[in-house]
Amino acid sequence: MEPQEQTHGSDGDDCSVSGFDSAEKVIMKWDATASEEAREKMIFTDPQEVKLYLHAVDEIQRHVSSPGELESRASSAIQIAMARLEDEFRNILVSHSSPINSDSLMSSSSSSSHLEVDEDASNNNNEEDDQEEETDLLKRTGSSSSSGSATVRLPTGRGSYSRSTSSIREIELIPIDAVVYLSWIARRMVSAGYLRECIQVYGSVRKSAVDSSFRRLGIEKLSIGDVQRLNWEALEQKIRRWIRAAKVCVRVVFASEKLLCEHVFESVGAVNIHEACFMETVKGPAIQLFNFAEAISISRRSPEKLFKILDLHDALIELLPDIESVFDLKSSDSIRVQAAEILSRLAEAARGILSEFENAVLREPSRVPVPGGTIHPLTRYVMNYISLISEYRPTLVDLIMSKPSRNATDTNAPEMDFSEVENKGPLALHLIWIILILQFNLEGKSKYYRDAALSHLFVMNNVHYIVQKIKGSAELREMIGDLYLRKLTGKFRQAATYYQRAAWVKVLYCLRDEGLRTKGSFASGVSRSALRERFKSFNALFEEVHRVQSQWLVPDSQLREELKISILEKLSPAYRSFLGRFRSHIESGKHPENYIKITVEELETEVLDLFEGLTATQQHQRRRSE
Repeated sequence: MEPQEQTHGSDGDDCSVSGFDSAEKVIMKWDATASEEAREKMIFTDPQEVKLYLHAVDEIQRHVSSPGELESRASSAIQIAMARLEDEFRNILVSHSSPINSDSLMSSSSSSSHLEVDEDASNNNNEEDDQEEETDLLKRTGSSSSSGSATVRLPTGRGSYSRSTSSIREIELIPIDAVVYLSWIARRMVSAGYLRECIQVYGSVRKSAVDSSFRRLGIEKLSIGDVQRLNWEALEQKIRRWIRAAKVCVRVVFASEKLLCEHVFESVGAVNIHEACFMETVKGPAIQLFNFAEAISISRRSPEKLFKILDLHDALIELLPDIESVFDLKSSDSIRVQAAEILSRLAEAARGILSEFENAVLREPSRVPVPGGTIHPLTRYVMNYISLISEYRPTLVDLIMSKPSRNATDTNAPEMDFSEVENKGPLALHLIWIILILQFNLEGKSKYYRDAALSHLFVMNNVHYIVQKIKGSAELREMIGDLYLRKLTGKFRQAATYYQRAAWVKVLYCLRDEGLRTKGSFASGVSRSALRERFKSFNALFEEVHRVQSQWLVPDSQLREELKISILEKLSPAYRSFLGRFRSHIESGKHPENYIKITVEELETEVLDLFEGLTATQQHQRRRSE
């Protein structure tokens, strides 16, 4: 309990003067400007000296308004006493102002939505233990439980004032006996008119401690301009670190500073002094913390930033209730407003980036055909991108509120019939729109192939990749829907059909009967010269198709095998039948090996070489090995 002020009767003027003289001596004894011993020692290391000094201050304070010489002496003594108490106040704060220990920071950052609460004592502690602890504290501070003066109200517990909610974790920053001393000093400084000095000392020292905790968490002092000048790779790392650190800063650092302010200043009596001290301590660090997120929210928009912006948005929206709880004071309105505005700008940035991504996909300008008709890098990038978008579905469903729209004056954009997907939400419609404009762009790129068959193979490969990516993501498949997925499946199967027509129709045309039979040529009615030319044409065409299409690529193994089987289902029977009908006419003549160069089995083996992406050298090496 706080040292009790001395009381005097109405007829005790002589006693009062005597008490003043004694009090003045105590004050002068600890005048650091006049005594070497006073400069080297601190009062608040000795509970008995604390008791004597505070009694002396209270006694002097009673005489500040006394008439005559006593008032002058009292004013002088109070100035000396306040200077001393300010030094003591600062010393106690500095002695206990180390950064929050690493264990507290790590345990607090280990969970994103719920921070584990460490118990200060085992479950076996009982109320009797708590009372003994409080009694020990009172003894150490040189007070008696029977004192009649006002006391500093302290929470119960094993020498700790920490508390926790589901996410906020307020911990003990300064030992409770030191908090008691700080509160006693603060009450006297404020009573003597030194409120501003008290707030400045408190805020200066505690802000340094907060800054030290920030450094441990890896939070740098970066201006908005500094953040915007960083390259994206460095910024990604800082965003990840910021998300972890921000949770600790709000839920542990700031919350604990607020609680400490309340306990140091709650008995002081001045209105809202704990609010002023809290803001003096954390306003600068809070602005520093949120300036980083603000810089990201107003930075130049580009597709690669979307997911980190969504991470920031999710972290901030999760923190917002805690921010509102910790900064619930009138003086901290600006902090709450800043956090809410950043959240709004992050949401707007996400919507803007999605729109810009759609435009970038539509207008991606590359005109160099990818070798072998394989999957275009744009297709991989876009499908990986929207797969990631689907993973952020819970956030984006709330942020994307309008359907995609096509600029009526833009003739270089596809039409979209929303009636086909009328039951879909805005986010799903945006994903379908992205897939549609990706196909539109790929159709344009397919025209840069000189070979029509390769053009169709390119479309087949890319649309098939789109289908597989959708099927591979449960979230994406649910949003796109099976109806649109079937439409895409039909698209790549149609492209496969177009490819086979363009690539093999001339080869199969060689295996027709028309033009081979003539009347009066020889008994069979078959023109041997025409037949020989037909075999030569077939051999040349098949050899060329094999040479070229062995260099083409179908990267999906299942699709590749299905395509080969489909080709053989048409080619093998046709060639077998043609050989069956006309082999004898060639073999009965001269040099049949010049015309029948390949058996059905060899043809089937050759077809199996297709779409492997083999160079001419690799094809040659494979033939030699066989």
